[in-house]
Amino acid sequence: MRTPEIVDGLQISNWSRSVLEEMHAGGVIAVNATCAVWETAAETLRAVAQWTELVNQNSDLIFLAESPTDIQRARTQNRIAIFLGFQNTSPFEDDYRLVETFHRLGVRIAQLTYNNQNLIGGGCFEPHDSGLTRYGRIIVSEMNRVGMLIDLSHVGEKTSLDAIEASTRPVAITHSNPLWFYDTPRNKSHKVVKALIDKGGVLGACLYPTVSGGSSVTLERFTGMIASLVDQYGPDHIAVGSDCTRGWDDDFVGWLRNGRWNPTLPEDAPQWPAWPHWFQSPTDFPQLAEGLANAGLDDATIEGVLAKNWERLFAEVMTV
Repeated sequence: MRTPEIVDGLQISNWSRSVLEEMHAGGVIAVNATCAVWETAAETLRAVAQWTELVNQNSDLIFLAESPTDIQRARTQNRIAIFLGFQNTSPFEDDYRLVETFHRLGVRIAQLTYNNQNLIGGGCFEPHDSGLTRYGRIIVSEMNRVGMLIDLSHVGEKTSLDAIEASTRPVAITHSNPLWFYDTPRNKSHKVVKALIDKGGVLGACLYPTVSGGSSVTLERFTGMIASLVDQYGPDHIAVGSDCTRGWDDDFVGWLRNGRWNPTLPEDAPQWPAWPHWFQSPTDFPQLAEGLANAGLDDATIEGVLAKNWERLFAEVMTV
C-alpha cells in the first residue's frame, strides 16, 4: 500500500537527522514534538534554541510550525511540520505570562501535568488528585486565549475533568488509551474520554508499551481497540499519538520518570520497554495503516485517525 500521511499526536525522541529521516520515510507530515518535561523556563528556552538549530541544519526535511495551516504546507512541500510541545507546565513556573511568551517562541501544545502534582493540578500517579488549582484555571484561560492546545495525557482524572469543563476550546489526550484496553493510571476512563469528546476533543491512541500492553500486544488487538473507539465515540475524535522515544539511552528514561524530584539507586534505574515487533520506529506507520484497514475501517476513517482528526483539532484550537 502507499505510504499514509501521518500527523503524530506526540513523539519525544532524541532528534537527529536519522530520526527525522525515519519519520519522513514513515509518512509523518506533522508531529507534536516534546521539548520540555521537567525543565524550568530558562532550560526550556535553551531547548527551543536547540530546535531552531536543528531546523536550520535540516530545513530540507522539517520546519517549525506556527499555524495549523502549516500541515498543508508540509504536505505540499514534502517536509515535516514540527509543533513544539511541553509534557508538563513546569516551563511556565509560577508566571502565567510565560504562556504567551512561549507561544510566541513556537510552542503550540502543553500537557498540564506529568504524572505528579504541580502548580496546575494533579497528575495521574498521585494517590489524591487535587483537581485544577486556582492557578491552573488561569493557565487554562491563557492557553485558550493564545491558541495553545491543552493536553491531558499524564493528568489525573479529576484535574482532567476540571480542565475540560474550564476550557472554552476543545482539548486533547495526545497519547493514552482507554482503561478497558490496558489498566494503568496513565490510561483514561470512559468518563474522561466522553467528556473530552463531547467538548469536541481528540484522543490519540498510544503505542508506547507501558500503556498499550507491552511488546506482546498484537497489531490486530491494537487496531481492534481503535476500531472499537471509532464505533463508540465517532470517527472524527480518534487519532494516534505514538509516543516514540527514538535515539535515547537508559539515562534519559530515568530523567523522564524521575526528573529531579525522586532519588533513584543505580540498581533501581529504569530501562526503556521493548516495543512490539510490528512498530519499532516511525517507519512502521504503513503497517499500522494496513492493520486499520484489516480491522474494517474505511479509507476516510483511516485518513482521519492517522492525520485529519489532529489537523481539524489544531485548526479549531490554534486559530485565534
